[in-house]
Amino acid sequence: MTAEPGHTATPGHTAGVRRTADPGRAPGARRTAVPVLDGIWLRPGNPGYEEARRVWNGMHNRRPAHIVRCRTVADVRRALRFAAEAGYDVTVRGGGHNVAGTAVADDTVMVDLSLMRGVDVDPAARTARAQGGCLLGDLDAATEPHGLVCPTGIISRTGLAGLALGGGYGWLSRRWGLTCDHVLAAQVVLADGSVVEATERDHHELLWALRGGGGNFGVVTRFTLRLRPAVPVHRRTGVYELADAEQALANYRAFAGELSADLHVAGALKVAGQYGGYETWLPERLRGRPALYLTAVWFGAPERGDAASEPLFAALPPAATTSGEVAYRQLQSGGDHERPDGNRYYTKTRYLTGIPAPATAEMVDSLAAMPSPLSSINFEYLRGAIADVPDEDSAFPNRDAPFIHTVSAQWSGPSGGAAGAERATEPEDAENIAWTRHSVERLDPWSHAGGYVNYLVDERDGKVREIYGDARYRRLAAVKEAYDPGNVLHHNQNIRPDQNIHPDDQDIRPDQDIHPDQDIPVTVTRPATPE
Repeated sequence: MTAEPGHTATPGHTAGVRRTADPGRAPGARRTAVPVLDGIWLRPGNPGYEEARRVWNGMHNRRPAHIVRCRTVADVRRALRFAAEAGYDVTVRGGGHNVAGTAVADDTVMVDLSLMRGVDVDPAARTARAQGGCLLGDLDAATEPHGLVCPTGIISRTGLAGLALGGGYGWLSRRWGLTCDHVLAAQVVLADGSVVEATERDHHELLWALRGGGGNFGVVTRFTLRLRPAVPVHRRTGVYELADAEQALANYRAFAGELSADLHVAGALKVAGQYGGYETWLPERLRGRPALYLTAVWFGAPERGDAASEPLFAALPPAATTSGEVAYRQLQSGGDHERPDGNRYYTKTRYLTGIPAPATAEMVDSLAAMPSPLSSINFEYLRGAIADVPDEDSAFPNRDAPFIHTVSAQWSGPSGGAAGAERATEPEDAENIAWTRHSVERLDPWSHAGGYVNYLVDERDGKVREIYGDARYRRLAAVKEAYDPGNVLHHNQNIRPDQNIHPDDQDIRPDQDIHPDQDIPVTVTRPATPE
């Protein structure tokens, strides 16, 4: 039996080929057979193609030549081999939530992992094995019933793979570190179709690179993650009118340096009450007006939740406030409504050495000039457990950064989001992009070295090397040369392979690959469900 494009092959069928020309290529192009899959092969015109090509950020309205919706590791291998034989570039989709839209590109093969969302939890070992297409909400849903959590991001629809490979900031970062710090092992399909298991013992340099080096080295089809005991969550939010924002930010600045690891405080300058049905506690007089939000999340004894953040809020009482215990999954999905699929997004970020009074004045002025009421200026104090991890344990750079400042423009666009074309010349696009860039540049006098790779968009050549620093970048380039010497996986924050680098450890890629034709079993305890 063979699988027609747009249809599912017989589950468990061995790898085969469809002996017909590939109509996805132009006349005269090389004819390439389409493999049989356990998943679904889509091309333009097939049912489901239009939905499958869309990603979270409506700015990226691109059309892959082929979308391979993988269900198994064997599907991933077949997709990569097909792309190599047919001469296509490759993109990889996990959750499709990266602001730069790296999951999708024109005339490529998209290796789509969004059907591979199984999670297998071992409560005794406090570990989870999560497939490469998992969303953060999938992981939380699987681990929370066991009284366990993994520190991840703050939007439940974010893909685990992209977040973890680039770092992974979230509410629990100051207490337990980044998501990448919890990657114990990874099953990786390499560009040549071979499969390796990266652990501290085997392919240890690859594991090091996967902890913060991005999606440069292979397609991760399974993560083994360290879990932490679930803790109570107390959340308190104060909202300040714009006239009080600079004084409230001064209080925040003084308070931030005294934070315990059990307390995380994040701030946002934005227009209050923009989403109907949410923030019902917010007075009507504040809705639709620029405001400062400060949210304190306490992971210690619940009865001490308000007291933990009282010095911050007592110094200048907010115009409105809400507080109380929340479930962990409620905390993790609490911002989902503010980042809906299909809107247009453009983000710039900086690490900051501090936020002195002149910096806060610039932030408040940027809010006043904000062209879209859906946009926001976000900031938070980092350090804690993030900075406690030894620098040599991961590829993630700049752990000592005190603050992160992120300007996130969001607007619906001329065509209402995802259906709209990618038209950066449209006046609304240009206005929001210019505002984002200028708002970040205003804080350049207080910038800290480096940057966060998961938020990189539209950067100049050489920025990735600058962020990692020369020594770390050279080590990453050596790993890239060992595992993807042809730079097949380059639709990312790319680290180029360098055959001229000869690190001290010559055994970067030991001969422990799984044979490409060997089936790879993956235990899944929960049915994978499409987004």
